[in-house]
Amino acid sequence: MLNNIHQDYLHPTGLETNTGAWRMFVRLSFALSLGAASIGILFAPVEIWVKAYLGMGLYFVVASTLMLSKTIRDEHEAKRLHNRISNAKAERLITEHAKEDV
Repeated sequence: MLNNIHQDYLHPTGLETNTGAWRMFVRLSFALSLGAASIGILFAPVEIWVKAYLGMGLYFVVASTLMLSKTIRDEHEAKRLHNRISNAKAERLITEHAKEDV
C-alpha cells in the first residue's frame, strides 16, 4: 500500500518529483514575499536614493539565492551520477567475479 502511494510521486525516470500543490505553494510564496518587500521599499518614507539602495539589495539577495539553489542542485545531481557510475562498476565486478567462480 505505502509502496504504491510512493510510486505515485515518481517521475518516469525514477526520480522523485514534487506535487503540483507544493510547486504552486513555492511559487506563490516567492511572488508574495518579493512583492511585499518591493511594495515596502516603494512606500517607505525615505529618500529615493535609499529606496534605490534597498531595491538593489533586494535584487542581489534574490539573485544570489537563485544561484545558490542552482549550485546546490547541480552538486546533488553530480553526486547522484557519480554514485550511479560507482554502483554500475561494482555490479560489473561482482558479476565478472561470479562468472569466474562458476
